[in-house]
Amino acid sequence: MTVIGFLHSASPDAYVSQLKAFHQTLKETGFVEGQNVAIEYRWAENQIDRLSALAGDLVRRKVSVITAGGSPASALAAKSATTTIPIVFANAADPVGVGLVASFNRPGGNVTGATLLSAELVAKRLGILRDLLPSLKKIAMLVNPIRPGVDTQKVQVQEAAQALGLSLHILGASSEQDFDAVFQGVVRQEDGALVVAPDALFLVRRAQIADLAIRYRIPTMSELREYVEAGGLVSYGASTTEEYQHGGTLTGQILLGKKPADLPVLQPSKFELAINMKTAKALGLTISSGLLSIADELIE
Repeated sequence: MTVIGFLHSASPDAYVSQLKAFHQTLKETGFVEGQNVAIEYRWAENQIDRLSALAGDLVRRKVSVITAGGSPASALAAKSATTTIPIVFANAADPVGVGLVASFNRPGGNVTGATLLSAELVAKRLGILRDLLPSLKKIAMLVNPIRPGVDTQKVQVQEAAQALGLSLHILGASSEQDFDAVFQGVVRQEDGALVVAPDALFLVRRAQIADLAIRYRIPTMSELREYVEAGGLVSYGASTTEEYQHGGTLTGQILLGKKPADLPVLQPSKFELAINMKTAKALGLTISSGLLSIADELIE
């Protein structure tokens, strides 16, 4: 039976809907787990340093394709482990910037995948924050310092902040134990809001981040609606469900004989603005009619 290697930086309980979406589009290309394809799962449980060994294990297993999700470190570990086995990534990083592909249209090599275009939306997110908080002068940004491409993330947000006349304070967290200190730092610096950068660890711990934001009365902006569902204030970005749907499609196409180098990197088809009205009330914020009118989802 054909075997897919599924490599992920996080844990399965945090990616239930995404995994379901992956299986659905894989099925649409003709492959059903347990019937005509097997899937070997390797979850790093947010321990990035395990990814290299897990990727090597899949290569020794001689899987037909490796699907790598979560942190871009997953796909980079797979790419380091093999130059022959096809790799499909599903993450929010700039795939060209972190060195996964040569270009979106012509990936080259043995890697292709799906991206959320998170970097391209940085200015839009900060603009929404300014509309939400007109008196905003200082913001903080939460990044994972061990995430591939984090320096690029910092530069992009710095440039967008400067264009809006906002000062930026960058804080790092690479484990769940770091989050409380992050919010204490936001309060100490008197930052008016916290931008949560794309990262699998932050997505897994989104409920903890949302709880701390309410406790410290800090408005948060993130890329994914999952944060808003967990209690975060506002999000603007693409859907991780669609991202993993794209991952399943590309994986199936490769199993059907197509080469990664010939499959362009897939990009989101839509972007959504979500606002948690309950959190806004808890923070004492009034959402303008303009923002309410353009929001795709208002969570009560």
